[in-house]
Amino acid sequence: QVQLIESGGGMVQAGGSLRLSCTASGRTFSSLVMAWFRQAPGKEREFVAGITWSSLGTNYGEFAKGRFTISRDNDKNTVYLEMNLLKPEDTAVYYCAGRNRPTIATEVTEFGYWGQGTQVIVSS
Repeated sequence: QVQLIESGGGMVQAGGSLRLSCTASGRTFSSLVMAWFRQAPGKEREFVAGITWSSLGTNYGEFAKGRFTISRDNDKNTVYLEMNLLKPEDTAVYYCAGRNRPTIATEVTEFGYWGQGTQVIVSS
């Protein structure tokens, strides 16, 4: 069983940057495909970025391409999300997720492990 804990959220001005971290407990982290999702008030949770266990494969939501970068350090049991050129519409709670399959998925239902989320607020 895996526990995921996010950190690094906060308040920034439009155009600024944040780096989110997600640290996992348990022995199975290296076998997990990891991803970030986000959820704004009143909206569905949406896929932000995903990464395979080897870091050889990544995938991004359309809004994240060119601005966000996902990475992982299996020795530290940690996955990161670097967010640049932030926009007010990026305001949401960001969640770390994992799944016991070798391929990246973009659907919430494909991920069995979830963190509690970290709040990101981007002001204009």
